[in-house]
Amino acid sequence: MPNVVLVLGDDISTDHIYPGRFMATVLPNETPQYAFADYPLNNKLNTGQIPPNSIIVAGENFGCGSSREQAVSALKGWELMVVAKSFARIFFQNAVNLGLRLVICPSIDAAEGDELELTDTEVINHSKGKRFPIVPLPATRQAIIDAGGLIAYTRKRLIEERQH
Repeated sequence: MPNVVLVLGDDISTDHIYPGRFMATVLPNETPQYAFADYPLNNKLNTGQIPPNSIIVAGENFGCGSSREQAVSALKGWELMVVAKSFARIFFQNAVNLGLRLVICPSIDAAEGDELELTDTEVINHSKGKRFPIVPLPATRQAIIDAGGLIAYTRKRLIEERQH
């Protein structure tokens, strides 16, 4: 089961996630090295201390600010998941398009190190012995995320259509 590696409050901007001073780096295979560059998590990511599918927990309006897609690609590159009370609209759409796993959980309560289980209907915090309902994503958006992003989803649909 994945662990929480970072807990953040409300209004975490894309500049917190991917600082603007690194905007010259835009390739998805290069952006991860700058994820949360101003947080201790960055060093842990870059030294391999954080396993894939680890979870970031945040409050309201995660990903607010600019529309920079690099904020999403940086998190996706480390195969992180984000559980937040809510997401900024543009960040949310970029996350769907790039296939970043995200969960809307308005009542989430977790601390760094907590062990979480994500189901289709709830987040179970095994460390606290609590359950929190999630807001399910629309089926098509979830299918895009599950496919790995909009390009992978479209490719899969085109292949399926050709086979029929």
